[in-house]
Amino acid sequence: MHSTLADPASDFQLHSPTVQKLSNGLTLVVEQIPVEAVNLSVWLGIGSSVEAESVNGVAHFLEHMIFKGTPQIHCGEFERALEARGAVTNAATSQDYTHYYVTAAPPDFAALAPLQIELLLNASLEETAFERERPVILEEIRQSEDNLRRRNFYRFMELAFDYLPYRRQVLGPASIIAELSVEQMRAFHRSWYQPTHMTAVAVGNLPVEQLAEIVTGGFDQALTRQTQAYSLASIATAPASHAPEPPFTQIRRLHCVDEALQQARLVVSWRVPGMNDLSQTYALDVIASILAQGRTSRLVRELREDRQLVNAVMANNMSYRQQGLFSISAQLPAEHLRSVEDSIISHVARLKTELVTPAHLQRIQTQAANRYIFGSETPSDRAGLYGYYQALTGDVDHALSYPAKIRALSLEDLQQAAQRYLSTEAYAIMTVVPK
Repeated sequence: MHSTLADPASDFQLHSPTVQKLSNGLTLVVEQIPVEAVNLSVWLGIGSSVEAESVNGVAHFLEHMIFKGTPQIHCGEFERALEARGAVTNAATSQDYTHYYVTAAPPDFAALAPLQIELLLNASLEETAFERERPVILEEIRQSEDNLRRRNFYRFMELAFDYLPYRRQVLGPASIIAELSVEQMRAFHRSWYQPTHMTAVAVGNLPVEQLAEIVTGGFDQALTRQTQAYSLASIATAPASHAPEPPFTQIRRLHCVDEALQQARLVVSWRVPGMNDLSQTYALDVIASILAQGRTSRLVRELREDRQLVNAVMANNMSYRQQGLFSISAQLPAEHLRSVEDSIISHVARLKTELVTPAHLQRIQTQAANRYIFGSETPSDRAGLYGYYQALTGDVDHALSYPAKIRALSLEDLQQAAQRYLSTEAYAIMTVVPK
């Protein structure tokens, strides 16, 4: 076992996780903090983006099936064990990752953490349970299609990406889920639910050595049972890699009518670097804050506070593994669509030629860094932060250095990022209006 102590940024000394790479391929991150809870988060660096088109949605369906038991743990037994101890669990599937966690009181962690690990590695995936869960997944897809926010998100992603798998729905289409077989799910599970694709993070008020012993012991026991079931020799698969899509070369427009709307929606977006080019994302995070995060940001102040053209406006730098999207969205009366688009593009153009003041930059940097720090105070927050960065970048140190990276940006860095990535003559814009 190789062990290293991560070197946190100088302004982030409260964070000091121990990172270990185990011989079975698992990355283990542990940290003791003085909060009377312990969180085990297991992150897989795979999600819907690794699926073949023919099984789109299997990663999310599998997330549901993981909780249906193993040969060692009957269906419902895990949940009863958690409830008896006042612990909680949940899971999520995204394009680039799948995430499971359990949070328990420190005295209960040794009993509950191995159960979570056993479920992940040795899920039964019985056909009867699979067929019982299929209608649940189909209903979730139907509800998603009826959800206005999700519907607009799907439209937007199909506009923004031509071929990257981010344009597909994580839940998958109902037509594929209706035909998916349990054998296809078992093959997906065998390929991806292996320690080489996992980061296990344990954070809470137990000594680091005890946290590591509990988690490594849980994996050792589960893997012993797993290797008795089938050979792992042929399933060392790496996530597929795709080249980022090129920047837009012209203005790409999508106009939709949606009878569920009361007010129009507008989203302007640019293709930008993602987590695979992490150094290029920091300036874009700060630009998002300058433009439309908080009441004093430029677009909020002009469009909502002063001119009252929108009810809400927000900027976001969304970083997927292979590519990112820098987006500005607004909710507004339909008659203001053109004026608001013009104002957004004008403010983007202004960033390229007119620098913010040093005092303004320092205030934005402090806000961005502090939001990040304040979002990592609990064991579950901290474990999620470490697991996310380790799973998507392969280096937990990126979780530690974020505030320092933000504070190190210069005015020229912001200007260069705006000039390089935010064209005022080529972007994607979606407008959705009431019927």
